[in-house]
Amino acid sequence: MLAAFSAVTLTSCGDDFIETEFFQQVQQSPLNTIEELDAFVKGQYFSMRNASYYGCDFLLIGEVRSNNMYSDFANGAGWFTTVASYSMTAGDAYSSGPYAEMYKVIAKANIVINNVPSGQLTWKASQDPAAIQTKANFLKGQSYASRALALFDVLRMYGQEYSGGTTGVVVPTIYNPEAKQARSTVAETRAQIEADFDKALSLMGPASAAATTNRVEMNVYTVKALMSRYYLYKGDFAKVRALVAEIYAANKYAVIPSTDFSASFSKPNSAVNSIFEIAVGATNDLGTTSISNKLNLAPNGYGNMKVLPTLKALYTANDVRGTTTLISGNVLRGKYVTGYDNIHVLRYEEILLNGAEAELQGGSATIAETYFNLIQTNRGLTAVGPGTLIPDMVVKERQRELVGEGFGYWDLLRRNQPIIQRSSSGADGTVRNVGNPLLTFPIPRNEINVPGTLVTPNPGFGA
Repeated sequence: MLAAFSAVTLTSCGDDFIETEFFQQVQQSPLNTIEELDAFVKGQYFSMRNASYYGCDFLLIGEVRSNNMYSDFANGAGWFTTVASYSMTAGDAYSSGPYAEMYKVIAKANIVINNVPSGQLTWKASQDPAAIQTKANFLKGQSYASRALALFDVLRMYGQEYSGGTTGVVVPTIYNPEAKQARSTVAETRAQIEADFDKALSLMGPASAAATTNRVEMNVYTVKALMSRYYLYKGDFAKVRALVAEIYAANKYAVIPSTDFSASFSKPNSAVNSIFEIAVGATNDLGTTSISNKLNLAPNGYGNMKVLPTLKALYTANDVRGTTTLISGNVLRGKYVTGYDNIHVLRYEEILLNGAEAELQGGSATIAETYFNLIQTNRGLTAVGPGTLIPDMVVKERQRELVGEGFGYWDLLRRNQPIIQRSSSGADGTVRNVGNPLLTFPIPRNEINVPGTLVTPNPGFGA
């Protein structure tokens, strides 16, 4: 995949990006300006925005196999049929698409991370060497964080942690389109992810804490929030507790009020609960490839992804998230209503739920209740009383709050819960437990067919 990669980067234009190509001879030369480094960082966000990755498919793959939603592939233009039916092969687009974009993020990040300028970096905004170095460090910090996020996502999707093996994924740390590299183990992949997150924090420094109003680029709180997600999935609850406590104490974000819950998804770069979002904008409308198109009914979409009745039953009458404004029948129509809505990768509510879950695993029940009740009281619900919050309540709250945002499948796997295959009507079918080979995804054919490749396929997917 990397051999075919030609770095595509972006320059900023408000909430939209203009695509700029840096061809091979530029890639192999040092980047000598802050503007060039910044272009490659925005290029990382551009690859995240792709419809195969956070723009749509990666998020909905996390819902297709969840206990929140199902794919109505018989009536919804056939989207996600192979994912829902566990009939994927090495040639499946739902495997090759996310894989390609994840590794493009990693490749672009590596170009920034390993860049050695031929002289003093220059920047049109300043001639102060200290200011230039601080900006360069901030951009490299974003790149380490982007690489960590992409490695985490590729590990969850293609690693064998939940499918009975110990094999992880390929972990490139330099950009070399001709290099051949074998897959690392799960443990080795995790070690690189954790090192990258730590390096991102050290490079960004305290100065980036003031950058929280620009939600379409990463800052120190973005990194800490991503780390809380990662360590929750790893089961390191002590680290989750510490990270969430730091984000909470900083008081930079707030739970979105119930009156603004649905509208917050259509507020670019301004919602108080948004920690990190990927800019889309009208110029870059994802159209029929967007997540909104799969959620909404005609004439606004295919209506492919539907809400399960068991999830709807979790909402009480006074819960704003269960109203027809957000869920009408079995259609989740209150999130991502257009193809140009920014993609909300990190919301404050997720971080509070991460913290609540972790506090109930060896921490403080009182702190867990504080986090949990911030969401309850902003969704039209009554705060839970002292000593009444239990882990299952947090699990169900994650379903109610985060449905449609790509968490369901991965939450089931990390909790070692069975995965239920569902028909096009949502009916229960085959049950697969952690350890089943089909709970990972196939390594794409165009990766394993590279002459001389060291990449081994995941078993069980045929040709």
